[in-house]
Amino acid sequence: MSQVPLGPDPARFWEDPARVAEFAAREPDVRLVDLMQRYAAPRATRVLDLGCAGGRNTEPLLEAGFDVIAVDASSAMVAATRARVAPLAGAAATEHRVLLARMDDLSFAADASFDLVVALGIYQQAQDEAEWTRALAETARVLRGDGRVLVANFAPGTGPRADPPGLVTGTRFVYTGLADGRACLLTADELDGEFARIGLAPEVPTTTVDRSSEEHRRVTVNALYRKTG
Repeated sequence: MSQVPLGPDPARFWEDPARVAEFAAREPDVRLVDLMQRYAAPRATRVLDLGCAGGRNTEPLLEAGFDVIAVDASSAMVAATRARVAPLAGAAATEHRVLLARMDDLSFAADASFDLVVALGIYQQAQDEAEWTRALAETARVLRGDGRVLVANFAPGTGPRADPPGLVTGTRFVYTGLADGRACLLTADELDGEFARIGLAPEVPTTTVDRSSEEHRRVTVNALYRKTG
């Protein structure tokens, strides 16, 4: 097993008030906005916003009438999301709709309880392959038989150009050297393979987007998976 240190503390990174404000200020994900239009009965559609950050996607989902549960492992992100959506859901209901929880432990939710899982930039935060595997297994467990998972996950190549992240010895896709610690960086084919393992297949072709600057690369795999059985 590799002895490469974890590097930055992920918990401290995501509790930083400036980072919370940064994520809260982002626009809703454009792919999610498009996908929302395909649900004819939002109030009958249960959505898990997994890794809700500052609530940028939780708010429009609630505004559109979806039955939303939002979770994050950061208490600061949960607090920001609760403050944001309380005017929509009511203070009491917000306490039950926005929860502190890890992606690899969704024990608050029953099996087959969600029609859609929104997982944008969350699975990559797994610090090792065991956490990654638990997270995907939990998503599959809480997803209904014809449910969807909307995914964005960083791919290899993401990181500072001057000192690019390195693959942790003995792992398939765990990298170290990112600002928030380790990350699971997968190619499109690798991501499709991981979701196939838990019984989900691409509903549309999985794509890779490379947005880079002179100092930093951000390579993102975008996918929409549907449960196949």
